[in-house]
Amino acid sequence: MHIVWDGLVEALRLLLGGDAEIYQITLRSLWVSGLALLIAVLVGVPLGGLVALREFRGRRLTVAAINTGMAAPPVVVGLLVALFLTRNGPLGELRLLYTTWAMVIAQLVIALPIVIGLSLAALQQLEPGLRQQIAALGAGRLQGFLLQLREIRVALLATVMAAFGAVISEVGAVMMVGGNIRGQTQVLTGAIVQETRIGRFATAIALAIVLMLLAFGANLTLTLIQQQGRRQP
Repeated sequence: MHIVWDGLVEALRLLLGGDAEIYQITLRSLWVSGLALLIAVLVGVPLGGLVALREFRGRRLTVAAINTGMAAPPVVVGLLVALFLTRNGPLGELRLLYTTWAMVIAQLVIALPIVIGLSLAALQQLEPGLRQQIAALGAGRLQGFLLQLREIRVALLATVMAAFGAVISEVGAVMMVGGNIRGQTQVLTGAIVQETRIGRFATAIALAIVLMLLAFGANLTLTLIQQQGRRQP
């Protein structure tokens, strides 16, 4: 029990003492996960709408592939991204392996199926009559799609929260493609693993508390927006 207490004391010391390395790791975690999430939302929501609202050959197979991607083990994602970015891989010339950009790509691959799958499911739950009403009012494709997104805005925020939780807590893939290099590619999850391995449990607990506070703050903000959206007509 004293280890947990020491972790709490260490967390307060690191946060209130202005530990530069902790802030650097935290900001790096936010940058990597935030950028991956932003790209996943900008790309995934339109793709989810395309699959949900259009009939095409192989649609069921596509949905099955998306659902499989939602459950893909992060270490498998890390392996695939590493193979693509390694020196002899298709993207090896970009020299992105063991950089933060490689970590963004890995987290994007993790988040994208979640965003596509959940937005697809939310759009499929809309009443078919709503789409007919929108079309009858003369709305174009883009305008009609945006109106449908407005109807599922609460579900979309839940989608963002689910994707953010998946990437901010991810450890296997980012360590494989980022290398967990201190001062360069180390994020909160990787730092927790490293501190635990060398027996610095108090620091590991402190970092875990920082990570949980970060996740709580982000989800609290999104939840407040989500609940506000429920009250609006």
